[in-house]
Amino acid sequence: MLTDITIGQYFPGTSVIHRMDPRFKILSTLLFIITLFAGNSVWTLVIGGIFVCLMLALSRIPFGLIWKSIKPILPILVFTGILNLVFVGDDNVLWEWKFLKITMGGVHTSIFMIVRIVLLIVGSSLLTYTTSPILLTDAIESLMNPLKKVKFPVHEMAMMMSIALRFIPTLIEETDKIMSAQKARGATLDSGKMMDRIKALIPILVPLFVSAFRRAEELATAMECRCYRGGEGRTRLRQLRAEARDYVGFIISMLFMAASVAVNILL
Repeated sequence: MLTDITIGQYFPGTSVIHRMDPRFKILSTLLFIITLFAGNSVWTLVIGGIFVCLMLALSRIPFGLIWKSIKPILPILVFTGILNLVFVGDDNVLWEWKFLKITMGGVHTSIFMIVRIVLLIVGSSLLTYTTSPILLTDAIESLMNPLKKVKFPVHEMAMMMSIALRFIPTLIEETDKIMSAQKARGATLDSGKMMDRIKALIPILVPLFVSAFRRAEELATAMECRCYRGGEGRTRLRQLRAEARDYVGFIISMLFMAASVAVNILL
């Protein structure tokens, strides 16, 4: 069911990762993503996997939640693996039939890309799992503060990103309810030809868009009633303050990423 999707959800906790400054968590996540895609060595994935496992252990996030974040992208993983398996090749042919050919290079590239995408999803999901939307908004705004000098709407951009993350679980739940209602009326959504399945999406997408626009209007009205006027002169209940554990965590992240870059260059 769609309710199993956990993208954008926050799971409260008291672990070290939960209590870290969200600014350092965002920087560490960005550093992890850049290093993951910059490296072309298997050792890059090995070090990245060790880093992700360490963060999962420290955050105390159940494996079941991590699996729920991976399940929605399984079709993408399979499709990516097949494309790399068929279209990437070398001279070491393992299997060949007419114009189709599977080589050792294709197998290596396919596995490499699948593991890289999984590490990317798990590593980035840890950020939203351990950081509330409010703290995430404040951290993004704090990191983007230098852009205010060029009249960039930092607060508005951070607020939009936070609202988008907050409404992902809500829209997923709404979609699941609409699909259940349509199935109760006799709609067939999971069988038939491809065109029939595409046409069956129309009774789902139309009420979903109507619901989304209605929620957006209600949210805008609620913000106006509370005299929301943007970030100018706005105060915060929680002030972000970096502590020793934040610097230690960020240094550990940098060491892992530096090790990944060094191994990729040397090997």
